[in-house]
Amino acid sequence: MMKDCIFCKIITNELDSHCIYEDEFFKVILDIFPASVGHTLILTKAHYENAYELGEREAEALGSLMVKMTKLLQEKFNCNGLNVVQNNGALAGQVIFHYHMHLTPRYENDGIIMKLVAKGDAQEMVREAVEKLGL
Repeated sequence: MMKDCIFCKIITNELDSHCIYEDEFFKVILDIFPASVGHTLILTKAHYENAYELGEREAEALGSLMVKMTKLLQEKFNCNGLNVVQNNGALAGQVIFHYHMHLTPRYENDGIIMKLVAKGDAQEMVREAVEKLGL
């Protein structure tokens, strides 16, 4: 645990949260600054800064938990869609440097704009990726 980490304080119940699920690896809470009704965070109980540091056991359990939570959110909130977002590093938009995944229910006319737009030549980016991956 990191002494000054807000998510570590939530994990240890030093700070209150609306916990909707907990197991040995994760705590799932409602985001206190939600983008939509039901915006949820999956937090690792161990302090990992980002996905690059994620433990093997947590990584293996994460996929099934994410699916379980998306189904729960769809059932409870009857959302029309759902974004799964996980940022790694400040350049990618990470603000709190404790691994967490956002599950954001989406509703008709919710006003949320999420768009990945390439700046540059798409074919050149694909060529460079193919080269670097040795494909």
